[in-house]
Amino acid sequence: MKEAFPPVSSPTARILILGSMPSELSLERREYYGNPRNQFWRIMQAVFDIPAEDTYPERIAGLQHNRIALWDVLHSCERIGSLDSAIQNAVPNDFSGLFASLPGLKIIAFNGKKAHEWFERWAQVDSSHLQKLVYPSSSPAAALAFEKKVAAWETLRTL
Repeated sequence: MKEAFPPVSSPTARILILGSMPSELSLERREYYGNPRNQFWRIMQAVFDIPAEDTYPERIAGLQHNRIALWDVLHSCERIGSLDSAIQNAVPNDFSGLFASLPGLKIIAFNGKKAHEWFERWAQVDSSHLQKLVYPSSSPAAALAFEKKVAAWETLRTL
């Protein structure tokens, strides 16, 4: 059974970015989006000026400075490899506690359609007061061009 990370958050967060489940390399490195082929940190650099080459703690501080929290929909699962399609026996995270700790939360930004689908299916929490936006996955498996991903994610900067 693979287990995800605790949330990265602060009480001032306005935006929660939700992925599905960390990749194998991310789990090994103990870092959100730890696979250098994943485009998440490059997207955050383009949208929020968080340098992708910064250390992991500096990148996390950059998210927090921009009032962004980060977590995954799944708490644990069984999976061979890193693809979402290989996930079995998924257990969702408990969002009620996180939402209670983020009084200024306004937006959930889903990193890919699968994260959104699973949140809607499994999250046992009232999220009707939050704006939900689905963005192209930053995964290297997602075929959309990087520039198009950035163009979509840039809408977060204005919210």
